[in-house]
Amino acid sequence: MSATKKYSTFEVAQFPCLSDNYGFLIHDPETGNTAAVDTPEYEAYKHVLEKRGWKLSHILCTHHHWDHTGANLDLKAEGVTIYGAESEASKIPGIDIQVKPEDTFQFGRSEVKVMDVGGHTSGHIAYYFEKDGVVFCGDALFALGCGRMFEGTPAQFWASLKRLRELPDDTCVYCAHEYTLSNANFALSVEPGNEELVKRHKEVCSKRQVGEPTVPTTIGEEKRTNPFLRGDVSTEIRRSVGASDSDEYDVVFGKIRQAKDRFRA
Repeated sequence: MSATKKYSTFEVAQFPCLSDNYGFLIHDPETGNTAAVDTPEYEAYKHVLEKRGWKLSHILCTHHHWDHTGANLDLKAEGVTIYGAESEASKIPGIDIQVKPEDTFQFGRSEVKVMDVGGHTSGHIAYYFEKDGVVFCGDALFALGCGRMFEGTPAQFWASLKRLRELPDDTCVYCAHEYTLSNANFALSVEPGNEELVKRHKEVCSKRQVGEPTVPTTIGEEKRTNPFLRGDVSTEIRRSVGASDSDEYDVVFGKIRQAKDRFRA
């Protein structure tokens, strides 16, 4: 089952892939360009493309993990161009165009800015459609969470999350997994005094009970409730994860990430 959201120059189809990934197709109806953001599963993408009558023209890879690049080669037909991070090019199957943070390129009628969001993987990037206020951030930022720190450092990941946090509050955030319920449980465990988080936790529980997606989210909502964006503003979170007043905020972030890695609920 796919859902569609329309913006001024494109629409986004969102649909489940694998066990907990989301697939995204960005379609510009005027130019006919269609981009897949990551490629978790060939059949899921093929089904949505055929159902909607869209022809794939671009694949935008956020990072090299298999559940984000696994269908690259199967989807890469004549006329499909694969974009990915220069620093991860050797690990991205079929890559054609290597991009770096701060690069921009044209997709249909939209300008796309490449953002450095390294930390989950060292070269992880996001794709920011500034005109329409939309960012596709892969596994860097999740609804109420962030990706595990497989390759990066706390300082790198914290800097990346701050870059995302600086986007306008109404920016629509498309993240790649449906992890929100477990993230919400953790968030509430470290900041139970956040009334907006308590309310959001209830909303997330209600949605997941009936199988509704919790993605996309917004930067503003994450700033108010996501513990990984709040280590420098919430004394309660810092106390909950054992951070001291003398800890730098990247150290605080690292302690929040470690607490989440240990969390079971």
